[in-house]
Amino acid sequence: MAEHGTDYTRGEMAIDEHERTFSGFIKLTKWGSLYISAVLLWITMWFCTPAGGFAGFVCAAVLIGLGTLVLSEKHKL
Repeated sequence: MAEHGTDYTRGEMAIDEHERTFSGFIKLTKWGSLYISAVLLWITMWFCTPAGGFAGFVCAAVLIGLGTLVLSEKHKL
């Protein structure tokens, strides 16, 4: 088989920009999921239970607090 003339060597490409993009995507997904779930919990508690909007807000705030502790990079459980 004929060899193709190329300067590419496996494993020598700079991937710093790729790593930053992937890290940003993971952070956006992680924190976005937390806040979307908190809003959904608040709305569900407000409209689908007799507890009301204030109880839903308290539950959502607790979820955000616990989620921040669990998802934070400095505090590993």
